[in-house]
Amino acid sequence: RYRLGSASFSLVSVYHSCLILGDVLLLLMRDVNQETGEAISFHVREGDHRVCLYRINSNHSIRTEVRQGDVQSLQKGAGGRILLAFSGESGALYDEIRQHYTYISCGERDPDIAGVSAPVFGVNQSLLGALGIVGPINRLNPEVLERLKSSLLRTAAKATDLLGGNPEALLALAAACGQAEQPA
Repeated sequence: RYRLGSASFSLVSVYHSCLILGDVLLLLMRDVNQETGEAISFHVREGDHRVCLYRINSNHSIRTEVRQGDVQSLQKGAGGRILLAFSGESGALYDEIRQHYTYISCGERDPDIAGVSAPVFGVNQSLLGALGIVGPINRLNPEVLERLKSSLLRTAAKATDLLGGNPEALLALAAACGQAEQPA
């Protein structure tokens, strides 16, 4: 005879938390994708790597190729740097990332790819993952990525709020980025 043990309740809890995460993030990610036309990804930390949990591809015919479930380095790329910074990695680079809540990567992971990422938090400001806009470096040069920071921070703030975190720092930085974008 067999019967389900208490571990099955743990699996149900994990399933429900992922379902809520996906419901919140995918809707917001679609909005950013429609606004920018670029790919948007959500990465989570798994040990010494990051995993693409959710991905919406670019509307352009030339685009970066990352799929849900792909495993990438933490030490290269915007998403990996965000995950390291908000997991407590020490050093001047990570202190700066924690101050600005964003990181721009141009050619760091791949010479032809650029992106910008921001953290998403849950209850008790626990880091849930990194939300990022990514694409070919010829479309997403540093100036374009700087302009996208405000929108990305607002989206990360919405996700953080809906997932039980405090979005205030993300919103304040989004507003500051938005003011810097205004012509003088």
